[in-house]
Amino acid sequence: MNIAANNGVWSGSWVAERLGVELVGDDGLTALLGLALRRNPKRAHLLVSNVLGKHVPQSPAVVYGHGFALGRRVRDLLGAEEARRAVVLGYAETATGLGHCVADGIGLAPYLHSTRRPVAGVAPAGGFEEAHSHATSHLLLPEDPALLATDGPLVLVDDEFSTGNTVLNTIRDLHARYPRKRYVVVALVDMRSPADAGRLTSFAEEIDARVDLVAAASGTVLLPEGVLEKGQELVARYEESAATGDRPGAAPSGPAAQFPAPLPGVAPQADFQRDPPGARGTARPAPTAPHPADNRTTPRMARIDLHWPRGLPDGGRHGFTPAHRIRLESALPTMAARLAEALPAGTSRVLTLGFEELMYAPLRVARELEALVTAEVRYSTTTRSPVLAVDDPGYAIRSRLVFPAHDNPADGPGDRYAYNVAGAGFDAVVLFVDSAGDTPELHAPDGLLARLGAHAPHVLLAVVPSYVPALPEESPAMLPEPLRGPAFSSYPPEDVGWLLQDLSDVTLEAPTEEREEAIQSGGAHYAESLPVEYQPSEQYQALFHAALETSAARIAQAVGVVTETVLAERSPRPVLVSLARAGTPVGVLMRRWAQFRYGLDLPHYAVSIVRGRGIDANALRWLAAHHDPRDVVFVDGWTGKGAITRELADAIEEFEERTGVSGFDPEIAVLADPGSCVRTYGTREDFLIPSACLNSTVSGLISRTVLRADLVGPDDFHGAKFYRELAGADVSVAFLDAVAARFEEVVDAVDGAVKELAVADRTPTWEGWAAVERISEEYGIHDVNLVKPGVGETTRVLLRRVPWKILARAGAGADLDHVRLLAEQRGVPVEEVGELPYTCVGLIHPKYTRGATGADGKAVNL
Repeated sequence: MNIAANNGVWSGSWVAERLGVELVGDDGLTALLGLALRRNPKRAHLLVSNVLGKHVPQSPAVVYGHGFALGRRVRDLLGAEEARRAVVLGYAETATGLGHCVADGIGLAPYLHSTRRPVAGVAPAGGFEEAHSHATSHLLLPEDPALLATDGPLVLVDDEFSTGNTVLNTIRDLHARYPRKRYVVVALVDMRSPADAGRLTSFAEEIDARVDLVAAASGTVLLPEGVLEKGQELVARYEESAATGDRPGAAPSGPAAQFPAPLPGVAPQADFQRDPPGARGTARPAPTAPHPADNRTTPRMARIDLHWPRGLPDGGRHGFTPAHRIRLESALPTMAARLAEALPAGTSRVLTLGFEELMYAPLRVARELEALVTAEVRYSTTTRSPVLAVDDPGYAIRSRLVFPAHDNPADGPGDRYAYNVAGAGFDAVVLFVDSAGDTPELHAPDGLLARLGAHAPHVLLAVVPSYVPALPEESPAMLPEPLRGPAFSSYPPEDVGWLLQDLSDVTLEAPTEEREEAIQSGGAHYAESLPVEYQPSEQYQALFHAALETSAARIAQAVGVVTETVLAERSPRPVLVSLARAGTPVGVLMRRWAQFRYGLDLPHYAVSIVRGRGIDANALRWLAAHHDPRDVVFVDGWTGKGAITRELADAIEEFEERTGVSGFDPEIAVLADPGSCVRTYGTREDFLIPSACLNSTVSGLISRTVLRADLVGPDDFHGAKFYRELAGADVSVAFLDAVAARFEEVVDAVDGAVKELAVADRTPTWEGWAAVERISEEYGIHDVNLVKPGVGETTRVLLRRVPWKILARAGAGADLDHVRLLAEQRGVPVEEVGELPYTCVGLIHPKYTRGATGADGKAVNL
């Protein structure tokens, strides 16, 4: 067995010699573990990891690398498909950071860790007991209750797998609530006895699920008879001799000798100047005063603002998604640079110290800092766990600092600990706490900052905002669940949930000419009424079906491209939110593509957005209460001049300022972006999308949305009507089926287009907006809202508004057959234009009154 040495001494030898405890197993086991003692009636010894970053300060790269490597092994074990569906659960407090790192290694897995900190208003999704721990109760508090409700693999991460009791308790509790077929248990070390290993196998058979185990090393702890009593006697003897040692109000404890050597291939930690330790086998308790070699004067305290991203969770207490991970990755360089700038000149050795469950955030910043500065960077965290400190090279816990709890814990006040910090020769200590722990107790004379200041000349405090799920008092809990078919819309219920209220029994329709006059005169907003639903002639319906037949494959390809782009760049598990109603068929098709290609069952909702009034804020509140806003991807059918794109961005910014709920990305994903307004699209061609040819009969029989003060209160969703009476003419599902039927044949074309887009410059040029402004001036309209570019918007002009004329690009072919037919039916001239960035542009009558058209509805010169 190889022995990791402190001057050739394994950091578990002190306990092994006195209690007869043996570690038997893999060659690398003792490089990973040392031993210590604790006062615990259930288990006297403590396995102390050298690579966890809890009790033993270690290189952040080493700590992160071990967890990440375990995650990669899990991903290889599960395969790409199952890994996409996995959820990772870590154990508080010791493995909260390790679990995060494993989730990073898997790549696409959301992460949740158990917690001992209850949060008012957040209902537990489960709980369990940790049998050998001094603080047993674990809570599961996901912000999204659906996080654990999936049927994908559950990956459970702990620092050590000793008896299996904790894992069994967890699986038993969660399997009763959310049964699934596969579990993966991950640990740095697997220390089970053969009997315990057999229990896990039997349990897996009992629940009819597969349980795999992944560990960096494995072995067994051999305990002689009477070891518990003997260990308690030993702890009592050393605690008695250290009774005047480092307790709150007493002088901090003294030096720690050289820490256990890192794993092979890792640069060794610097030697420290120490008083000679006790003779081998005659260790002494940690001294009661600061070590002379520390050479400390009054420490310098400073607070540093990391510029932590607003709304980004500080860890996985309430869930941490791949989208959160992406936000953190982008912010790390800035945070590390700010920390590096705050370090005193000449710093050669710095400790980044986390705070109990807050392990991952400081670890990631420390790892970034380690790559940025020449100083030696080490990482560890404070803990609740009381462990005996003995100043001997054969013992894993060389010194301890004791300080009062400073985060108002639910289980009351008590001592907390930082190990192997005192006397370790750090020039600076950067303490990370979340804002819940930034209390007067932290800053008190006997608090943690003062304790650290006795052993380091510089102490920096970095406070990470405590993330608490948004729980507004009003609307989210009060708002109804989404409307679904067949009660509301002709779509199947799983295709879309409408965040709307049903106004089907309200008369909202007005003649087109009356609406136009009221809108242009300023007497009414277009969203306060509905146009009379256009009933297509047989000739027009034939055009629709012909257009669908010829364009279904082209639409299928655009659906595939935009969906693949969203999955690759926005979120691996996006929440699709269509802008009703033109976006709804596209959202359903994107959902179907994700099912077809990857078996994903993506949530999909439709919400209202109104030009000049913004997006439905109550719908956003509902989404934020049920999903991570970072996963929300807004979907529309096409862009015209980009007005809705800008409207959405402004509305999201206003919503965040007013509610404090952040995370929504305002960039829309569209099927077609002829106006060059967005980065996420299926195509930038302006071609006929058959769903633009019709109104409700291709959109689930739902009207456009309505926002009127007497119908929509401050806590209501915007409204819409369900035209049940038009069921005989409904082609909504037929349209979806026709496009989805072409998915298989366009896969190769989609993959090729996605690769091209990935390296293309997709920066919006807003050329459509410029063209609209030019047309508005050239034709004397002087109002860009009356210029509707693109095939889809032109069709809307002909179906809903009072059209003046249609501009068509010279040589435009079958894509405009339906436009020409509608224009002929309404007596609207079609004017061919040589240079036009769109296939066509619809012009609304610029100064409409009912007297501006003849009785036949034809426009007259103004």
